[in-house]
Amino acid sequence: MKVVAAYLLAVLGGNPSPSADDIKNILGAVGAEAEHELIELLLTEVKGKDFNELLASGSEKISAVAGGGAAVAVAAAPAGGAGGGAAPAAEAKEEKKVEEKEESDDDMGFSLFD
Repeated sequence: MKVVAAYLLAVLGGNPSPSADDIKNILGAVGAEAEHELIELLLTEVKGKDFNELLASGSEKISAVAGGGAAVAVAAAPAGGAGGGAAPAAEAKEEKKVEEKEESDDDMGFSLFD
C-alpha cells in the first residue's frame, strides 16, 4: 500500500510517469523501506496507462464492492424481522430506557455545576 501511495504522490506532484527511484525517494523521505519487487510490480502494471483512467477503473471496482455489501445488509433485515412482531418492540423499549439513563448522567457523576 505504501508503494501505491508513493506512486500516487509522485503523480499528483506533477510527475506523470514516476520511476522506481522516484518512488524510493518518496518512501525514503518518510523513513519507510522500499521493497524493490513491489515497486517493479506496480510499475509494470501501470506502464502505459493513464492515471485518470486507473482512478476511474478503481472507483468502479470499489463502488461494485460497496454496493454488494449494502445489498446483503438490506436482504438480511427482512429475514430477521419475520420471526415475530413482539420481540423488536420489546428491544426498542429496552433501548429507550438505556438512553434515558445515559442522558441523566451527563456530568459523569462529578456534579460539577451543583
